[in-house]
Amino acid sequence: MNFKIFIMLFKIYLARPRGFCAGVDRAIETVRLAIKKYGKPIYVKHAIVHNKYVVKELEKEGAIFVEDINEIPNNSIVIFSAHGSPPKHYEIAKKKNLKVIDATCPLVSKVHKEAIEFVKNGYYIIYVGHKNHVEAIGIKGEAEDKIDIIESKEEALNYIPKSEKLALLTQTTLSVDDTKEIIDILRKRFPQIVLPKKEDICYATQNRQDAVKRIAKICDVVFVIGSKESSNSNRLKEVAEKYGAKSYLIESYEDIDDNWLNNVKNVGITSGASTPEILVQKTIDYLLEKGGEEVIEIENAIERIKFQLPNI
Repeated sequence: MNFKIFIMLFKIYLARPRGFCAGVDRAIETVRLAIKKYGKPIYVKHAIVHNKYVVKELEKEGAIFVEDINEIPNNSIVIFSAHGSPPKHYEIAKKKNLKVIDATCPLVSKVHKEAIEFVKNGYYIIYVGHKNHVEAIGIKGEAEDKIDIIESKEEALNYIPKSEKLALLTQTTLSVDDTKEIIDILRKRFPQIVLPKKEDICYATQNRQDAVKRIAKICDVVFVIGSKESSNSNRLKEVAEKYGAKSYLIESYEDIDDNWLNNVKNVGITSGASTPEILVQKTIDYLLEKGGEEVIEIENAIERIKFQLPNI
């Protein structure tokens, strides 16, 4: 008997922009230049960016990642991650005589400065973000007793203010749409609340969300390549689902269940701001083997921003 194997053909839509943002590029380059200048090992407080592939590659080059700054030997060199750090970590580093190279994303540093300025001027801060995220922990550390973190619309509706003088800040990697809903609730409840002159959600987060909206509208399924720990990658998955596509957050093509490709005509791909392009290309190659017949890149914005490296 002759058996015929039928392969379902589908188109692959690739979101642009995707992957590394300027802050991630800057942080990774900082680690590599520090290793080149000072030699191995270079300690890094927390994952320099939230991507296991990137962390493993830098470990091969001589980086040692630690969660507790107290574990770092005295008189060592340490790089603080792109997510930002609370003031107490700088104080510990000083006591241990650590040479600190600060790879905090400039857009996160901007929020730290806003928090410091608001507190100095007598404001109580409502910070919209995820309580356990490293970025939020860093901001909260600027003034533990003057900052409350809100994660949802429900919390915004039930929030009891601790001062009449309120200011509002947000985590840089949130969903633009969801954050707007929370901010609208807070502004309606507290008309006097003060916002920063420029919004805190970073340009790269917004651009990637706008791009995934476009492909989600035309795709049956969207693969978001990124780490489970990556806030902006998780938000991309949520946005894709909100705009009509079944969405999966995967760390590489190896996470794909082939059943997800049954009866699909259009497959979308995007990647979080900490995801290297090599993981995207490997996913494309895998999907081409599984029935992808054409790769179409949908460009939503062109990014030319580049941040100056910290003093190394």
